[in-house]
Amino acid sequence: MTAGQPTANGDGEAAGDLYFDDAVELAQRVAAAPRPIVIGLDIDGVLSPLVDHADDARLLDGVADAIERLDTLDDVTIAAVSGRALASMRTFGLPSHVRLIGSHGMEAADTPMLPLTDVERTRLSTLLALAQDAAAMAGPGAWVETKSASVAVHVRTANSVTSRRALADLGQQTADVDGASSKSGSNVLELFARHASKGTAVHGLRQTINASTVVFIGDDVTDEEAFAVLRGDDISIKVGTAPTIAGHRLRDPHAVLRWLTALAGGS
Repeated sequence: MTAGQPTANGDGEAAGDLYFDDAVELAQRVAAAPRPIVIGLDIDGVLSPLVDHADDARLLDGVADAIERLDTLDDVTIAAVSGRALASMRTFGLPSHVRLIGSHGMEAADTPMLPLTDVERTRLSTLLALAQDAAAMAGPGAWVETKSASVAVHVRTANSVTSRRALADLGQQTADVDGASSKSGSNVLELFARHASKGTAVHGLRQTINASTVVFIGDDVTDEEAFAVLRGDDISIKVGTAPTIAGHRLRDPHAVLRWLTALAGGS
């Protein structure tokens, strides 16, 4: 099915050229999928409404309770797969049965991250300096987030004109750093001293669980990497209106909550 198009029996909500799936029907489709099932959930923009500063983000009321009830489903594994660092993910208070995978797959709660090599540490220092210069160019409201093997420049509250120029220049500069890479997100550019991908993380989850079905739900550009590795009976769900290769859409975190509640057996 082409993303954003109505299903034959769907009664979701149309909005211009987009079509948002009915949350309850989509939950029923997931519940009927071949098991074992792995459900991967991004956090920001999916379980938590987007905010100006990442440290102010909180789970939407009711999300934690709905995910807690999912633990009663047979052969269903829940994982939070986020660009956030693992320490930041833990502040959301997700239920204990949820597997935490952070930093676009570089960190996992049950697997220690391999230490950076000397080359990677030097590369990270170079990227940090570039990020700090870019934030200064973007102006007030821009800030730099440091992680274990990456740095991110956030510009949601900075001037849009200077921010676009700063991030464009930063992307070009990063491309000149041997072994480095970058990922664009919603008002953010992240620079990596070590390769990481939500697609690789989701593929690893499939193998670990020996899952018959993988469901992934995300809202950002980096979530497209996870959608790209799905296949067959897998189910991809985009939150919001941005372009996507996902097969289904939900409007916002409130729709995600309705989906989670229905999947957990609520109404």
